[in-house]
Amino acid sequence: MTAERIEHRACSGGWQDVYRHTSTVLGCDMTVGVYLPPQAEHGPCPVLYWLSGLTCTEQNFITKAGAQRYAAEHGIILVAPDTSPRGDDVADADSYDLGKGAGFYLNATREPWSKHYRMYDYIAEELPAWVQANLPASDVRAISGHSMGGHGALTIALKNPGRYRSVSAFSPIVAPSQVAWGQKAFAAYLGEDEAAWAQYDATALVADAKEQLPLLIDQGGADEFLDNQLRPQLLQAACEAAGHPLELRIQPGYDHSYYFISSFIGEHIAHHAKAMR
Repeated sequence: MTAERIEHRACSGGWQDVYRHTSTVLGCDMTVGVYLPPQAEHGPCPVLYWLSGLTCTEQNFITKAGAQRYAAEHGIILVAPDTSPRGDDVADADSYDLGKGAGFYLNATREPWSKHYRMYDYIAEELPAWVQANLPASDVRAISGHSMGGHGALTIALKNPGRYRSVSAFSPIVAPSQVAWGQKAFAAYLGEDEAAWAQYDATALVADAKEQLPLLIDQGGADEFLDNQLRPQLLQAACEAAGHPLELRIQPGYDHSYYFISSFIGEHIAHHAKAMR
């Protein structure tokens, strides 16, 4: 997978880069943000993958979260990919919650989406292979994300036991099969068979998880999507039924924005750093 560095900025003693590369899995060029902490000059560092939410690109996290200072403190590489395939020949829709910017971190099986929308394979397989081959990265990794990306982080960690040392999420869509955002995307990308939906639904996956990887979730108490799209209590009930460890923190007053993420990202990075030591 060939790549070109298109941004290179000093940040918190390290470097905030952006790469453009050709993805074989997605059949298009992709951009990905990479923060290299100062420790990366002296040897391989562990990697935290960040998956962003609806309408985002790689830019939202790297410019708004303020995560680099904490990554520098703990010696962690941050990898923040785009949220969907891109390009003139990539299928799209006239809504923010389907198509470009709304890949939902799954492998689409329905036309016209199946040609390019294979974000699950991209995040779980192709991107980490590129990271380890081309960056000063160790094979120690963790995963996190926000909203649609929180859904992606939880499901990818649950579906790949032993691959991640830790997982966390901000305001995740925990039960996409039961809310409008997920139902719309799943019906388009996967069809009407709800058994196919369950393989990308964290609330369904915890029941049979082969690894009891603790889940850390921060949720804003004043999030405008809390009751209709996010519904963390559904995952909480599923985890209690399965005996799966979950730390769900409702943060009073916080909404769905990057003001919320930037307020607690330091705690999440410290959580991942402890697990990746």
